[in-house]
Amino acid sequence: MTSNPSRAPRVLSLYEGFFAGGARQLHTTVVAGLHGGGRHRHAALSIHAEVRREATLQRMVDDQRYQLLRAAGVRVTTLGRSSDDGRDPRAFSDAELSRATAELRAAHVVMSLKEQPLRLVNQAGGVDRPVVACLHRSDPEHQGAALDDLLVAADAGRLAAVVCCAESTRDAYHHAGVPASLLRVVPNGINLARFRPVSGSRRAALRGAEGVPADATVVVFAARFDAMKNPGLFVAAARHFLERDRSGHVIMCGAGMSEANPHLVAELALAFGDRPDLLRRVHPLGVRTDMELVYAAADVVALTSVFGEAAPLCLIEGAMCGAVPVTTPVGDSARIVDGIGFVTGFDAVEIAETWIEAAARRGELKRAQADARPRFSHVRMLGGYAAVIERVHRGAGAQLARV
Repeated sequence: MTSNPSRAPRVLSLYEGFFAGGARQLHTTVVAGLHGGGRHRHAALSIHAEVRREATLQRMVDDQRYQLLRAAGVRVTTLGRSSDDGRDPRAFSDAELSRATAELRAAHVVMSLKEQPLRLVNQAGGVDRPVVACLHRSDPEHQGAALDDLLVAADAGRLAAVVCCAESTRDAYHHAGVPASLLRVVPNGINLARFRPVSGSRRAALRGAEGVPADATVVVFAARFDAMKNPGLFVAAARHFLERDRSGHVIMCGAGMSEANPHLVAELALAFGDRPDLLRRVHPLGVRTDMELVYAAADVVALTSVFGEAAPLCLIEGAMCGAVPVTTPVGDSARIVDGIGFVTGFDAVEIAETWIEAAARRGELKRAQADARPRFSHVRMLGGYAAVIERVHRGAGAQLARV
């Protein structure tokens, strides 16, 4: 660990924007943890000041991740864009490029949260700073021009390393053309002091606060309303589950998972139009900042994604709070839940039946979940990111010394 703050590497993280999502939560945990520990001096630059996603306009200053960085003493700036302003997202004004260039030059190392912000780096010519791209998906083919931006940065020699949160991410991006020498896997981790089981009385109180009986079977779905997450499949499985388990309740959390989203309302109407009694046991809660409490009140944490996932945080967070993870076979999900949860196909009835089995076996899986906690520690993750950053920083220094 660097003991002299004046000699600590200065690291700038580039965010597309601040909005609800697992990748932003994880990256923010990394930045706040390394900055707060004094190992590096971190700052962040967000392209957008507000972003509309999943039928919700999400402002940077209201975002939990932004607030976490500020509380940790991390300086956060923005180019001030809004996704509602109708501008070409790939074009930057001279003023924006000038501001970004000044931020980039003040850093020793640049980290890009996903590949999308690399379009800014590629356009801010003349800034010679090594870039670490932090990738959290397993579908580069669905990332549009962002994959091209990543490959351009690699071909130009700007890309010094790529941190992949999962083996499926590494394999997919290598197949897409990223040199294997740049790819490093650092598995996702979480704050185990925050995500942990609670007492039985606390669990009952948490359920009561959401209108859920203490003896109910509770399935939680923590995801944004997006085709990748396959909310239609989840809702279809929820219909079968609630028909089969008369004590069952379903909780839905995330951006767009509220009655303010007409697309979710339409999905629920399609599945439950003839059974309003079942629909009353569905609880769309929207974005929550206390997911550790939601998970602690649940029996099962469900994931029905059809593509794109790498190492979903919801499975890790839910399991470490005592919920049994049940997932479709996407990304590294099967590796994550091995021994502590279940993997299903994409059939709604199979998924619903597996939720029932998982809830019934929750007690017998407690020991395995407790034993798995060390491998999901964010301390281990922070060490992995720090090692990559410091290697890149040393390499850049050695290159300058040779010039």
